[in-house]
Amino acid sequence: MHQLLINPNTRHDLTHSLVQAAQGDVPLLGETAAFGADYIASEAGYAVAAHAALDAYERHAAQHGRPTAVLVGCFGDPGVWALREMAEVPVMGLAEAAMREADALGPFAIVTGGKAWGPMLARLARSQGITHLRRVITIDAGGDRLLAEPTAAVHSLQQAIDRACLDTALAAVVLGGAALTGFAPKLSASLPLIDSVQAGSRWLRSAPMR
Repeated sequence: MHQLLINPNTRHDLTHSLVQAAQGDVPLLGETAAFGADYIASEAGYAVAAHAALDAYERHAAQHGRPTAVLVGCFGDPGVWALREMAEVPVMGLAEAAMREADALGPFAIVTGGKAWGPMLARLARSQGITHLRRVITIDAGGDRLLAEPTAAVHSLQQAIDRACLDTALAAVVLGGAALTGFAPKLSASLPLIDSVQAGSRWLRSAPMR
């Protein structure tokens, strides 16, 4: 019995970091996309990543058998709906897991890297019936730069979180991005700060066994 984390980016080091961060009581195995972008940063990259996620699941199931649950390790959830159809086990993405936690608290903002993700995440929230997303604050650096320049990333992310927390109508802030694994303890917020990777980990711990 095991759970599966699919990284739809092609970076194996990111898969390792995600598995380490999300590991719970049930063994968690990681599978990395065999093709596509190093780090998804566009609509085109997102579309390819959905296909890559399905391919990763098929490769994993052929080698290791069917997992009891699947977490898509991308804050954008490419391929989640198709995986739910294909895998016939519980499937969740980092974005949906974090947004559902935040939505339960009330109005919230998302802080993430990469300008293209603003409209993409707003669309994703609407498709999932998330009603309390008020804004998406993106910093210029995408996931690849955030990983390469962590000190600068912390500074930029903290500024974005501070801007979000100025909105007195908000109840929470989501820190979204697979590349931001491990960043949350280095950041501060006057509102609850929901780390998308930890939200995914909490979902894995509660996922029903089939």
